[in-house]
Amino acid sequence: MKNSNPLSDTLRALRIESGLSGAEAARRAGLSQSKVSRAETGSFLPSEEEIVALCRVYGAPAEAVDDLIEMTRELRDETTSARVVLQRGGWWMQQRIGKLESAASRILSYSTSTVIGLLQTKPYIEALFGEALSEEDRDRTVAARLQRQELLDSPREFLCVMTEGVLRWNMGGAAVMVEQLDHLIVQSQRPNVRVGLIPWTTPAFVPAGNPFTMYDTRAVLLGTQTATALITDEDNVAEYTAHWAEIEPLVSWGDEARAIVERVAADYRTLL
Repeated sequence: MKNSNPLSDTLRALRIESGLSGAEAARRAGLSQSKVSRAETGSFLPSEEEIVALCRVYGAPAEAVDDLIEMTRELRDETTSARVVLQRGGWWMQQRIGKLESAASRILSYSTSTVIGLLQTKPYIEALFGEALSEEDRDRTVAARLQRQELLDSPREFLCVMTEGVLRWNMGGAAVMVEQLDHLIVQSQRPNVRVGLIPWTTPAFVPAGNPFTMYDTRAVLLGTQTATALITDEDNVAEYTAHWAEIEPLVSWGDEARAIVERVAADYRTLL
C-alpha cells in the first residue's frame, strides 16, 4: 500500500527527475530494487547511508540531501526517558512528535489512557500535565501540543481510537470533560478524521494493550510512565500492525461513536 509522505515523495521525485528506473537506480546505488521501491511507497525507512547513495545517483542538491537525512533521523529508533524530557522541557517532546506527524500521510492513534493528543482541548491538556512541569514549561508544552493540531487541516488521514474508559476518566473535573467531549464530536466530523470508540459493553478476547501511534507503516511511538520510545524496526512495527488488526473489529465509528461520546458527556453534565 502506498503511503505518500515527504520522505518517500521526495525520493520518488528525485529518481523520476534523474530519468532512472527503480531497477537502474538500485543497481547504481548498490541497493536491492525492493528497497528502492518500498522507500518510495513509505513501507521502508532507508538508512542515512542509503539516502546518501541514492541522492548521489540522482545528482540531488546538497540541500535536498540534508533535508532527507533530517527526515530519516526523525523517524529512527529512539527511547527518551521521562527524566530527559523534563530536563529538555515537555515542549521539546511535543515538537519532536510534531515532526513525526509532518513526515506521515496516515496517522493511526490508539489510546486506553487519555484523549488522543491531536484531539485535546487546552483545559484538558493543562489538567493532564498538572504539576509535573514548571509553569513556564507547562505553558510552552501546552502551546506546542495545540500547535500540533494545526496538522488536522492538512490532507493527511487520521484514525483516532480510544476505549470508553478514556472518556470516563474525569480529567480536570466535569466542566473540563464536557468541553473536551463536545470538542471530540466536532473534530470527528472532519472529512479526514475518523474517531472510533470501543464501548465497555463490547466483549473482547484480546488485551487492550498499551497506547501507541503509528505513522504510515514505518514507525510506532509508545509512551510509558518513564519513557517515550520510537520504533522503526520492520518486525516490531509489524507486531503493532497485527495488534491493530485484532482491535479494529471492536471499534464503533461515526454516528455510533458520537452517540457514545454524547452519552458520557450527558453523565458529566449531571455533575455540574
